[in-house]
Amino acid sequence: MIRFLENKNILLGVTGSIAAYKALELLRLFTKAGANVRVILSEDAKRFIAPLSFEALSKNSVLHSETESWEDDNNHIFINKWADVFVIAPATANTINKLSSGIADNLLTSAALAFTKPILIAPAANTAMFLHQSTQDSLLKLKSFGYKICSVQNKLLACEDKGEGALAEVKSIFFETARVLLSSPFWQGKNVILTGGGTVEKIDDVRFISNFSSGKMAESLSTALFLKGADVLLIHSNRPHEADLPIKRVFAQNAKEMQNALESELLNGKYAFLFMIAAVSDYRVKNPSPGKLKKEALGEEFNLELIKNSDILLGLNKKDVKIVGFKAELDTKNALGNAKNMLKEKELDAVCLNIISSDNPFGGDTNAVTFITKTKTSDFFRKSKLEISFDILKNCEEL
Repeated sequence: MIRFLENKNILLGVTGSIAAYKALELLRLFTKAGANVRVILSEDAKRFIAPLSFEALSKNSVLHSETESWEDDNNHIFINKWADVFVIAPATANTINKLSSGIADNLLTSAALAFTKPILIAPAANTAMFLHQSTQDSLLKLKSFGYKICSVQNKLLACEDKGEGALAEVKSIFFETARVLLSSPFWQGKNVILTGGGTVEKIDDVRFISNFSSGKMAESLSTALFLKGADVLLIHSNRPHEADLPIKRVFAQNAKEMQNALESELLNGKYAFLFMIAAVSDYRVKNPSPGKLKKEALGEEFNLELIKNSDILLGLNKKDVKIVGFKAELDTKNALGNAKNMLKEKELDAVCLNIISSDNPFGGDTNAVTFITKTKTSDFFRKSKLEISFDILKNCEEL
């Protein structure tokens, strides 16, 4: 995992829920991303999991009733000054209702009442307890206080009831926390649309023509935009849905579907940026066959008649939206010139040039990109696609 939370300080609060063990996985994700994490446990949480487990993973003393000290910063006041964000996961219905009423009868609720920076809570409760009017009213009240609330899951609970109340996926809580820490004024609240993956054009119902684009760059840029605070829509073709990243997705299999989806979304004029990352098929099969073509009937040779697809970028209405195109090239000699021609001919604001080679193949986890505008060219040397995405977004702020 990329250490994009380096030097961020997270206070993790754990309450007395059966889901308390999942806080260990959340802690592991935070530390792998480079964050410093300290843990505060309610007394009921200690009934489910021992403080030593959190100490082993965080490399820090755990704050609870037996360890609070006023000789150092291991207390509910000074630990607040250290933390950048307070994450309470899982948060029981009891804790939620206490927090909304300003009750500070244990270390965790006392710490929350004294915390002046962002607080994120991830509820976990029996369905009846979660849906009880007092709990729902408390959640609304906490939102009005500025708390960030992670959505619960609807599933079979540990008590064997089925319904709302299960703790959100750990990765979802992780990303929501990272978004709180990394949001920037420029991107926060901006509507951004991306396309990704290699489109598929059917030959028959079991065969198709496509390309080697994996969609990983679009996924990485979507992640970076979400973490920066943007509202993200990804129109994708061949990448699997990753539910832990809470962004809107539209599936578009072929070039025509992608064009229709893109034009429909851009009609409302709400998008500030478009990142056209998808490798859209230049041609499609003129007459796709229903069912499955049989090789015995086709013979030794099989010729496909192809017709050209529309150039999506060329025909888009570009009013009031900044557009960044992506261009993959194999020809190192003419790649930069071709990218600059694309910038001019398609009236784009920027082009990201990606030169494909044995060191920089399709589908890799790293990338090297040249960011081109009308006034300058910037080289982003090989690093992870997420790190490259952050570089791209930083340069887009100057467009």
